[in-house]
Amino acid sequence: MHTTPLTAALVRGALDLERTAHGLLPHRLPARARAQCADPQLAMAESQPSGVRLVFRTRATTVELDTLPTKQIYVGAPPRPDGVYELLVDGRPAGSGRIAGGNTLAIDMSAGTAELRPGPVGTVRFSGLPGTAKVVEIWLPHNETTELVALRTDAPVAAVPHQGRKVWLHHGSSISHGSEAAGPTTTWPALAASLGGVELINLGLGGSALLDPFTARTLRDTPADLISVKLGINVVNADLMRRRAFGPAVHGFLDTIREGHPDTPLLVVSPILCPIHEDTPGPTLPDLSALSEGRLRFRAAGDPAETASGKLTLGVIREELARIVRERSAQDPRLHHLDGRELYGEADFGELPLPDELHPDAAAHRRIGERFAALAFAPKGPFADGVG
Repeated sequence: MHTTPLTAALVRGALDLERTAHGLLPHRLPARARAQCADPQLAMAESQPSGVRLVFRTRATTVELDTLPTKQIYVGAPPRPDGVYELLVDGRPAGSGRIAGGNTLAIDMSAGTAELRPGPVGTVRFSGLPGTAKVVEIWLPHNETTELVALRTDAPVAAVPHQGRKVWLHHGSSISHGSEAAGPTTTWPALAASLGGVELINLGLGGSALLDPFTARTLRDTPADLISVKLGINVVNADLMRRRAFGPAVHGFLDTIREGHPDTPLLVVSPILCPIHEDTPGPTLPDLSALSEGRLRFRAAGDPAETASGKLTLGVIREELARIVRERSAQDPRLHHLDGRELYGEADFGELPLPDELHPDAAAHRRIGERFAALAFAPKGPFADGVG
């Protein structure tokens, strides 16, 4: 077996790579952005490699990847399944695997605490691959922090130069991050990117799409041909701001992106349907009664009457985003708006309800991804003029 050094030349979808005691840790925010926020939720989310994959050319029939995963467990809730590693050969699915063990981050939602418990490095192995020259992609688990330790193959490996596909840079919440998707290639952004024939950089950050200036600067400074931002749900979840602050914050976020991408197609997507917050403000809290029964579920803890004093609901946020894009697009013709309920609305909730009242399941992820691709990459869609 050949051991190939893990370097940036083999990694796609990450904006920074940190050398650790074990190997290489992909980050989806650069170091400067990470240094500007001490939020452990953001630190966890950006280090989970949604959309990050190893890409190389080889004749190998066997591929082994050693990693040190960090898995989340919620005290009182059923164990989460191990993250999925998905293998593509020349763009087609060719296998999947999981790594047991690794570190665990035990999160006690009732106490608001988290404890990191160290664990061992593990290996995922793919065998029986064709012995011809091929491009191999290993998509890392979208929901587990993953330190890359070693790559072994039974034939030499070479980096693959970018093939000239357009780069789609997307930012959003845990739903964009992947939430309950079946695997890393079927989070809705990964699926939409595949259907649209573009290269994905996914800045979906669970719990952390909060209009942070450092995130806007990251979007500004990252080369991209297409950009989308899906905004709103986390602002309600955190009960972060009022209507007076939200509109100017969105303007500032878009202004910053436009400093680096003045003419790039830019799509603003409002929240998908989430009944608990359509007319009820945040914060969003765990339902402790459900947790005591071993189920993870969320509830809206705000009072609908508080909307009159400026608290935000998803209905208010959709109105604000539509207004902002409508007003700005008069001078910015490549700025577009998409109502998130076109991706997942009332009829979808009736058929594919949100299992925890907040996040879509695997089937809903697929539906959202297919709909986004059909709307955004259509001949007259917002991304049509950005895809060659």
